[in-house]
Amino acid sequence: MPLTPADPTRDADTWLLHGDTRPTGERTVAPSIPYSATFIADDAANFAAMATTARHPSYYTRYGNPLHDRVADLVAGLEGAESGLCFASGMAAISTVVLSVTRAGDHVVAQNNHYMGTSMLLTEILPRFGVTVTSVDQTDPDAFAAAIRPETTLVHIETPANPTLALTDIAAVADSAHRVGALLTVDNTFASPINQRPISLGADIVMHSATKALGGHHDLTAGVAVTTQARCTEIWRTAVALGATMSPMDAWLLLRGLRTLAVRARQQNDTAIAVARFLHDHSNVTAVHYPGLPSHPQHELARRQMHGFGSLLAVEIDGGYGAAQRFVARLRLFTHAVSLGGVESLAVHAAAMWAGTLDEDQMRAAAIEPSLVRLSIGLEHPDALCDDLRQALETN
Repeated sequence: MPLTPADPTRDADTWLLHGDTRPTGERTVAPSIPYSATFIADDAANFAAMATTARHPSYYTRYGNPLHDRVADLVAGLEGAESGLCFASGMAAISTVVLSVTRAGDHVVAQNNHYMGTSMLLTEILPRFGVTVTSVDQTDPDAFAAAIRPETTLVHIETPANPTLALTDIAAVADSAHRVGALLTVDNTFASPINQRPISLGADIVMHSATKALGGHHDLTAGVAVTTQARCTEIWRTAVALGATMSPMDAWLLLRGLRTLAVRARQQNDTAIAVARFLHDHSNVTAVHYPGLPSHPQHELARRQMHGFGSLLAVEIDGGYGAAQRFVARLRLFTHAVSLGGVESLAVHAAAMWAGTLDEDQMRAAAIEPSLVRLSIGLEHPDALCDDLRQALETN
C-alpha cells in the first residue's frame, strides 16, 4: 500500500496525489469511472449487508459511489476532518446539511451577505418549516454573540463573503455558538482548504461548492461537506432522501481537478495580489476589496485565519453602474461569466447579477455598490491580466 503524508494540512501537494485509496484490483493510473447506478451482490447475505450499511460505496449510487469516497477522503483530509460526503452541487451540500441539523422551533443565526442560493434557503425555505433565522453583520463578532439564543441550534457563515470579500471571525463565532451547544457551519468555497481551514478554528461542518476552486476547470457541478464520521452518517440519511447525488462523471472530473488544487491556489494567490495592487493604484478605481491588501479593513483578521488570500477580488469602478458595465464589456482576457475559482479569469458586474434576487435596499444593506465588479483570477500571467484591466479602464 502506498504511503500517504501523515498531515495533509501541511503537505497538500502530496496528499492530493496519493491521499485517496485505489480500489483493489484497479490497474489504471487515472481512476476508472464506475458508471453504474447499481452494483452486484455476491449472495443474499452480501446483499443484506450492502443494503443495511450506511454510506456503502457500491450498493446504489444515490447511496454512494466508489469515486465519491475518493473525493470526500481528499477534501476531508485537507480540511482536517474525519469524513466527508459528496453532492450534486454546492447548494445541495449546504441545503442538505442545514436541513439535517435543524428542526421546527429551532433558531439559526446567519450573516447579512451570503451566496444567493444560501440566502434563499435561509430567508424563504427554512421559515416554511418553522425555523427562524436572524441575520447579522458578518464583520462583527459581537453581533453574532448578541443574536445567539438558548434555542439557537445552528450558526452558518461564509467567509470571505460573496461578493464583497468581507470576513467573519471564525474562532470568535465558533466560541459564541458552542456556548449554547449550537453547531457552526462554514461555507469555505471562496478560500478553499488550501487558504483556510475552519475546523482548526472551531467549525463543526465545512461545505464547498466544488464547482469552483476544487474542480478548477469550469466543467463540473458538485458539492462537498466534511465533518465527523458520526455526523456525516446523520447527514447522509438526509442526503439519501433528498437525492442530490453527484454523478460518477462529475466525481471523476472533481478528482482530476483536486490533483492540481494546491498548485493552482498558490499561483492564483500570487496573481490576485498583483492584480489587486495594480487596481488599488489606478485612478479610475474607487475601491478594491481584497483581504490580502493592507487597506482591507479586516486585513489583520485575514492574516490570522487564512494561509493565503484567495483568487477573488472585487473592484468599484469610478463612474457608477454604467461605467462598470462598460468596463466589463471591454475586457478581453477576462471572460464575462458567473462562477469562480477556475483556470480562466472571469468577471461579473455584481449589481447586475444580484438585481434579479435583491432589491436596491437589500443590495445596499449587503454593501453591493452599483459599480462593483467581481473578478475571479485564473492562471494567466499577471502582467497580461493587468494589461487587459488597464485597457478596459482607460478606453474612452
